Amino acid sequence: MTILLTNDDGLYSPGLEALRTVFSEHHDVWVLAPDGERSGYSNSITISEPIRCTRIEEGVYASSGTPADCVILGTRGAIPVSPELVISGINIGPNLGSDIVYSGTCAGARQAVYRGLPGIAVSLNSFRPPFHFEPVARFIEKHLDEMLALWNPDHFININAPNTPEPTGVAITSPAMRLYDDKLLPFEPPRGGTYYFVDGKPSETVLERGTDWHAVEDGQISVSPVMLNPINHAVEEHYRTSGFVRER
Repeated sequence: MTILLTNDDGLYSPGLEALRTVFSEHHDVWVLAPDGERSGYSNSITISEPIRCTRIEEGVYASSGTPADCVILGTRGAIPVSPELVISGINIGPNLGSDIVYSGTCAGARQAVYRGLPGIAVSLNSFRPPFHFEPVARFIEKHLDEMLALWNPDHFININAPNTPEPTGVAITSPAMRLYDDKLLPFEPPRGGTYYFVDGKPSETVLERGTDWHAVEDGQISVSPVMLNPINHAVEEHYRTSGFVRER
């Protein structure tokens, strides 16, 4: 199978290299990733300026764009193959619950599905080494056929793993409600104006069984099918019956 790898940590991330090492054993692997970190870029695309794409070595390309840009380039002719699957990651740090909205890692997988291809996002629940990337990479490679058989164009697959050499199991999960206590850290430059760094930690939340966050905290690999179209018919019906508007 021809696989395109991307991420939001940048081309030289050890998580990306771990995926490349494992999947190159049995697949035709190509890399097209940002030339620097693009964390938090969500599904943004570059439309107001050109995107630079540079061949680094055989099968490896760097892009000046976002993770979504990389998938667009990689599936529209910027590389000399037609990928059958996109894997985005392995991200340093988790992408659990509400993180999915902001994550460039998840955007790479989501953009693949927009292009009609299976997309898998994968993240590791740690920001500090030593990183145990190989166990989750091996898990995906081992179960790839099963996941592709279950996949359909309505969703991408979001995988989060604990940072351990031996996860305790695997759980099919739904995204948790993971919110942050955001803080602004101001900086006053000498020429006036104010700059702000945004920082924050996840707020205290009860870990609900069946969610991605609960599974990872329990030492399991979390596998979440994430829908692309955020339909909620129950809420729609609530609005319709409220008398808020009269439908014609």
